[in-house]
This record gives sequence, C-alpha cells and structure tokens, in this order.
Amino acid sequence: MKKTFTFIFLLILGFLLFYNNLPVLNYGFTGFAFILLILAVLALLFSTGFAVSGSNNQLKVVSKPPRFLVYIVLVVLGYCTILPFVTSLKMFRSDSYQKLLGEVKNGDKITNHIAPIAIDKIRVVDEELAHLLGEKILGSQPALGSQVELGDFCIQKVNNSLYWVAPLLHSGFFKWFNNQEGTAGYVMVSATNERDVKLVQNVAGKAIKIKYQQGAFFQSNIHRHIYFNGNATVGLTDFSFEIDDAGNPFWIVTKYAKKIGFSGKEAIGVAVVNAQTGAIIEYTIGKTPKWVDRIQPLAFIEDQLNDWGEYVHGYWNFSNANKLQITEGLTLVYGNDNKSYWYTGLTSVGKDESAVGFVLVDTRTKETTFYKQGGATEFAAQSSAQGKVQEKGYEASLPIPYNINNIPTYVMTLKDKGGLVKMFAMVAISDYTIVGVGNTMRETLTSFKNVYNMADNKINPNSAATQKSVQSIVTRIQNDVKNGNSFYYFKVKDYPNIFVGSSQISNQLPVTMVGDSVMISFDVDMEEVIDVATFANITLKPNSKGK
Repeated sequence: MKKTFTFIFLLILGFLLFYNNLPVLNYGFTGFAFILLILAVLALLFSTGFAVSGSNNQLKVVSKPPRFLVYIVLVVLGYCTILPFVTSLKMFRSDSYQKLLGEVKNGDKITNHIAPIAIDKIRVVDEELAHLLGEKILGSQPALGSQVELGDFCIQKVNNSLYWVAPLLHSGFFKWFNNQEGTAGYVMVSATNERDVKLVQNVAGKAIKIKYQQGAFFQSNIHRHIYFNGNATVGLTDFSFEIDDAGNPFWIVTKYAKKIGFSGKEAIGVAVVNAQTGAIIEYTIGKTPKWVDRIQPLAFIEDQLNDWGEYVHGYWNFSNANKLQITEGLTLVYGNDNKSYWYTGLTSVGKDESAVGFVLVDTRTKETTFYKQGGATEFAAQSSAQGKVQEKGYEASLPIPYNINNIPTYVMTLKDKGGLVKMFAMVAISDYTIVGVGNTMRETLTSFKNVYNMADNKINPNSAATQKSVQSIVTRIQNDVKNGNSFYYFKVKDYPNIFVGSSQISNQLPVTMVGDSVMISFDVDMEEVIDVATFANITLKPNSKGK
C-alpha cells in the first residue's frame, strides 16, 4: 500500500512539475534533469526505513533504499553539475564561442547600409514612451482597462510604416477565467508620430480575440500551447507579438538549440502562432515570411558579439590585445534594403569613450557586417546631447543611427522627468561635439547642419558631393516664426521643392521678394522642404555672397 501511494504521489508531482515548468527534453538542457533529481531524491527518502530506538530516541535507518535509486540520483546529479562544466567551460572551448557568431564581413561605409531618410520617418517614440501612450489610450476606456493590461511592445514595420505593437493581456486569473475566449485586441503606436495611437479591436470587420498569450493559464498559455504541440524537445524563447500587413495578430517564437555543450544558444527556426486560433506553422530561418521582422533574439546576439570580440586570440589573452566589446547595447534599426538589423558600437576593452567600429546583424539570418570606423559611443552621444540642454535636466533616449545627408548621425529624443518628449537632438557619430538640438525635428536638422557646416565638413569631406547649387527666380516667399526664430520659406522657378532658411544663413533673406534672382546651395536629400546651406540675392546686391 505504501509503495502504491508513493508511486501515485511521485507520478502526480512529476506531472505537475513538467506541466508547470515545461522543461526541454533534450541533451544540453538541465530543466528536466532537475525535476528527475527531485523525484529520485523523494523516492530515495520514501523507500528508506527509519525507526526511533534507544533511550536517547535516536533515529536509525532500519531498511536501505534500492541501490538503483542511488545510482539514478548520482547520474542525474552528475548530468546537472559535472557535465555542463566539462562540455561548456569557456577556458577549453573559447574557439567555439568565438566562432558561434559566424562569418563577420567588413563593410565599407555605414552610410551605404543605412538608407537616407526623410525627417518625418525618423523614430521619435521609444518603447518607454510607447507604453506611456498605450496606457493613456487604454485608460480612456475604463471598462476595458479594468479587465486587461498592456503586454510588451515590439517594434515592427507594418505596410512600410514603423509601429510599436503590444497585445492586451489578462490582468489576473479570474479575469482570464471569466473571459477565456481572449482579450479584445492590441495597441499600435507609431514610432514616428506620437499622436498616432490606435486601439485595434477589429480586423476586416471581425472582432479580435487574443486567446493565446503569455498571461493566460493552462492550455491558453502560449508557451504551453506550443510545447505540447510537438516542441517539447527544442528550446523556445523570445515570444514577440507581431501583426501581418493585414493586421492579424501572431506570436513569433524563436526555436533554438545548444551548440556548445550546455551553452551556445543558437536560433534554428521559428514558430508562427495565430494568437486567436492557436494554429502553429513552423519555418526554417530561410523560409520565414518576410513580414516577420526578427528571429534572432537580442540576448543571443549580444552574447555572441561579446564572445566574438573577447576570444579573438583565445582565452589566455591577459594583455587584452585586439579585444572588443559592445557599447551601450543593441538597437533595432532598418537598412536601405528594408531589412531590420541589430546595431551596436564596438570599443576596445578598457576604453569605452569612443567606438572603434560599428556592427549590423541581420535580425533574421544573423549575417553580420563590421564597419571599422571610429566614432562616438551611444553613451557619449547621449551625454553630448544632454549637455546642450543641461539647464533643463532632460534625459536623452537611446540613440538611433541614421544617414542624414550622407552623414552617419545619432538621432534621439530629449525627455523630461515624466517621460514626455520635449526636444530632439542629432549628434554626428564620427564627432560627438557636433550636436544640433531643436523643439521640432526640422529645427534640429537645421541646427545640426549649421553646426556641421561651421565645423568645415571635417567629419566627412566627401559629403560635399551631395550638395547642389541653383540660380533661379523666387516665385513665392513667406516667413514663419517658431519658438522665437524666423524661418523663410520660398519656392524658385523650375524646381519642385520648397526651400527654407533663416537670417543666420543670410541677412538678405528677410528682404527678398517675389521676382528676385537668387543663388542657393543645399544638400540633396529626401525632404519635400529643403534647408538651404547658402543664400545670395543677386537682384538685391549683385555678386553678393551668403554668410
């Protein structure tokens, strides 16, 4: 009777431990082994007979456990402790860790990889602000806000526009129990326009019900749902919420294996799960649909980049010769091929003030490109931007690299203590002393160009090749005052764009009229409204030159 009870108890306990913890049943993973160890130790205790005897009431063993249980405990304990140490120790396998990232290609110029961008497409909303805006729109509907909470935001391109997207999750067990068909939708926050915030509850006229999610219980839990549908022998991580171009919600889950003993996590594929129906489609990395933005988890790439830089000359490199390490962290950016990349700077070990180069890692294929060009670290750029407005006490967001007029440039927002965007900043990657700040992105761009030009183009002499000069007739001109500064907008004959400049560019701008002949120069970019670099009114003063 005692043996039957023990067997049933251990069987139930084992099921609960496996059901709750979802351990990977494969070599290189220790979760299942720890559960077996717990069960084996309990079986060992239950099968050992104890009795109290003697005047001192001493506890004595009167029957020993079966020897095979002792062997099981020892074997499983060795699997959990000794085997990982032997097979995964970096001291012995530094070469494997260094090569796990794969081939690292050398790039020419980072501006060849990051596309020129219009200022209205620059990311001005970070994850923290997206969450703040999402909470605000959720709070505007008290009946819904009391039932659900916002999940993690995931940045992604939807129909070529950049959005932060987060699912609505159950806020507790009883909320899930009373609403098992799913939560009503998700929140979209434009990454380029903080006023574009949407609560999406219908797609193509059908109500959205996100049944499978991380906050759900039992078989509605997304991890458990995938695990018990043929994925118990593979690692599952990075549960990212993405929508396709039609707005249908999915969970993108990275499948991974251990490549270096019990370490060296490597993405091997992806499971795309319909958040409403639970339908699972598994893909290899090369066959994953194009609308899926990321497969490679940030943590995997961060570890692999650091190992690639750390063990460049093996483990025993006490002089730190040629060692590299990542700077602030990894940022998701988009290249001129419309693909997404993990971006970070690299510094020499022990020297973190300036970067020796920059890395772009394809978030799907892990293809890595290293640009060996010096510049500012993300932290240095943040400090430089904050220094420009130090009297205001604003904090800079994590810098995003962009190609601004063929100049590699960090763009960031400057936020107050409440997390609201108050100003914008641009910092030249190659020289963090070249900083432009403004209350609008256009003011920031104008300020940045002015500082850049006053620096005699020292950070990128070749950028002058993108500048164009035009002599024409003014067909329309109007001034506009923003934050106490006067800007003059004008059009010229036979050129489609609108031009803008201030009296700082030329003191002839305020007295220029329609019909005047002018000579202007400007950087060729993607803007509808272009900032002029120089301005000269030929009619007003022949042979005059702009300041």
